[in-house]
Amino acid sequence: MAEARKVPAPQASGPHAYAALLGLRTFDPIGLQQKIEAGLSYQSLERFREALGVSLSDLAELLTIRVRTLSRRKEEGRLQPDESDRLLRATRLFSVALELFEGDVEETRRWLRSPQRALGGATPLEFARTDLGAREVENLIGRLEYGVVA
Repeated sequence: MAEARKVPAPQASGPHAYAALLGLRTFDPIGLQQKIEAGLSYQSLERFREALGVSLSDLAELLTIRVRTLSRRKEEGRLQPDESDRLLRATRLFSVALELFEGDVEETRRWLRSPQRALGGATPLEFARTDLGAREVENLIGRLEYGVVA
């Protein structure tokens, strides 16, 4: 049986260490806020897309950004602040799910794309398109960690 692919733990610590998945070296709230306000690099988006293992159109849907808009952002090299905020939110969610599956990327990806009864049959990625939805997915992950499914 093949060994599951693992993502190395971020070299940073603290509640915002997931920012390392975007290639960021800032992990404090003030620094992250400044990065978001300046707009994250398009390269950060690509790093996350590869980690999540989705197409650009699927990522655009998750972040509620049109694919054409992402094409313009690629040319500009930078996302807008609101787009950066949604990217960071999605990265946080992926990181929390990755912790649930102990760094197993494939299992994390599979779960994020699988319909969940607790989310009304939606997949976690579908449900996480809004801040409220992302928080509910994180709550579900917390319940799963503690064995409370309902």
